[in-house]
Amino acid sequence: MVKEAKVPMPKSRFLKVKCPKCKNEQVVFGCATTTVECKECGEKLSVPTGGKSNVIAKVLQVLS
Repeated sequence: MVKEAKVPMPKSRFLKVKCPKCKNEQVVFGCATTTVECKECGEKLSVPTGGKSNVIAKVLQVLS
């Protein structure tokens, strides 16, 4: 008899966000350890908090 090993689901995800200033869409990591800025205008999109990032931009989609 073969036992199936359960693989835990990751607690972090990639997020597709929209910049509140220039409306640029960008993919960011949900647990980023550095401040993520928009590549077009430089606006802050997410700020690290020690665990999950504080996402300032509008989240459009959670990618798996």
